[in-house]
Amino acid sequence: MSEATLAVLPRSIALVGNPNCGKTALFNQLTGSRQKVANYAGVTVERKEGRLVLPSGRKLRVLDLPGAYSLNATSPDEAVTRDVCLGQHPEETQPDLLLCVADATNLRLHLRFVLELKRLGRPMVLALNMVDAAKRRGIRIDREKLEQALGFPVVETVAVRRRGAADLISALDEHALTMPAVPPASAEQDLHAETRRLIASAVSMPQPTSPMDEAIDRWVLHPVWGLAILAATMLLVFQAVYAWAGPFQDAIETSLGWAGTQLAAHMPDGLLRSLLVEGVIAGTGGVLVFLPQILILFFFILVLEESGYLPRAAFLLDRFMVSTGLSGRAFIPLLSSFACAVPGIMATRSIPDPRDRLLTILVAPLMTCSARLPVYALLIGAFIPDQRVFGLFNLQGLTLFALYAAGIVSAMLVALVARRFGRRAGEQALLLEIPAWRIPNPRDVALGLRERGAIFLRRVGTIILALSVLLWFLSSFPTPPADWTRPAIEYSFAGHIGRAMEVLFAPIGFNWQICVALIPGLAAREVAVSGLAAVYAVSAGEAGVEHALATALGSQWSLATALSLLAWYVFAPQCLATLAVIRRETGSLKATLGATALLTGMAYAVALIVYRLTGLLT
Repeated sequence: MSEATLAVLPRSIALVGNPNCGKTALFNQLTGSRQKVANYAGVTVERKEGRLVLPSGRKLRVLDLPGAYSLNATSPDEAVTRDVCLGQHPEETQPDLLLCVADATNLRLHLRFVLELKRLGRPMVLALNMVDAAKRRGIRIDREKLEQALGFPVVETVAVRRRGAADLISALDEHALTMPAVPPASAEQDLHAETRRLIASAVSMPQPTSPMDEAIDRWVLHPVWGLAILAATMLLVFQAVYAWAGPFQDAIETSLGWAGTQLAAHMPDGLLRSLLVEGVIAGTGGVLVFLPQILILFFFILVLEESGYLPRAAFLLDRFMVSTGLSGRAFIPLLSSFACAVPGIMATRSIPDPRDRLLTILVAPLMTCSARLPVYALLIGAFIPDQRVFGLFNLQGLTLFALYAAGIVSAMLVALVARRFGRRAGEQALLLEIPAWRIPNPRDVALGLRERGAIFLRRVGTIILALSVLLWFLSSFPTPPADWTRPAIEYSFAGHIGRAMEVLFAPIGFNWQICVALIPGLAAREVAVSGLAAVYAVSAGEAGVEHALATALGSQWSLATALSLLAWYVFAPQCLATLAVIRRETGSLKATLGATALLTGMAYAVALIVYRLTGLLT
């Protein structure tokens, strides 16, 4: 890299590139733990910003822009990237430098976007990432020729290695304080022709794909064996959620139980002790204990995403999804909905056909989001025996797998029914880049888990804490008169609310305590666990909140009631944030009310069937 080219250190840099180019791994390499994640106002597109401290002590603001294939935006992610690069985004200033990241094993695709960015005439640097993988495949890139042809610096990086960005950091730190803008490319220039010219002059590519990748894909993408591998992978994930989380959950329960016991022993009896022990510790602790299971679930999601498996799963399921009435483009939004339905619904903006988009929005809440996991784990732990099936599978893990599968199957059935009404859209091909297989970087997985854990803990410390205190208040006031002989909670606000709702929910086996817990679950599904802890007056004793609550439910509920509540949560209730984003994305109150009525009706009908059928069989 010439000294004349990289002249001044920019105040801020933006990482730009196609999806699957290793951009986020490079961002993690540059910023480490000095980063924060938020959402842009009005959308659920993530905003990642970090700080790079150079060896000289100077600091750079680093922005990780969403992956994009073109500045001609077809999705909210690409729109954010386009607006930031053009200096038109209301929340971002135009970056001083565009750091383009390209996969060295797939330059034929990635260079087209680099050339499109060059048209902007901004200071630029190209990071050739994954050069180690390119060399293993026999791909030879003449960096100097490529740099000369592009007219701006080109640096080789291996983002997954510990010092894989050392040359880039040194180059940024070595040169002085200004970097000239790149002369803009001609608007009439054929990008495809220019890409072919660059490849021909600077790249030697003996084979288009890796022999190892081809060998793996013969199995993973096989129409029969591929589906079997996908099912086995998902089953492994749900088995691990239970098998691995136990010791960590026990440690959390023990700690919370000790804290509750100490407070109860050293504080005088009264409202403050009740608030802290039964409201704060029992309420938030009843949800916090499920953090290990949530982290294990996200660990597998991150590993599968980093390895390159998830795009292959999308390709594998595309034909099946189209046959059920959903667009092949719906896979990614539905996959996102397993984390949360809100970003999943937002991701439907990439579906051009209005009917396909509306149908995807309708079924997205049926994907089992992570907020349901605490409710599932509590009821499965209380009512499903911890035993082996065929000497290999855990029955609790199989039950969790069945609940996730029920959501997927129900979404397919809704799509099949909807397919018979209204016009049928023409099939649209799913255009999806299949990245090379790669070993997930432990650093990137750890940072992803830290982000997810922080999001969950913020919910525990804000929404869940506030709702837990509210539930404690509703369960504690008003106090019953001296001659009251039944449990005090039946005289409270919570008792009156629950009794009023019980008339509607008694046919599906819900008692008034469950009815009370359903209300805060509208704000955050996992708060239903805190609600049950509050109405059953479970405190953080030595056994732990989750264990004490599971014991209380197991002794007072029938199996039919437990399975009915599990069935209810497969379909409903939708959290208020989900309903709000459906209203915003469809622009239709009628569609929002229709989705609410449909999903709630399905929940009630299935819960009724499960309750009655289980009652007959047990």
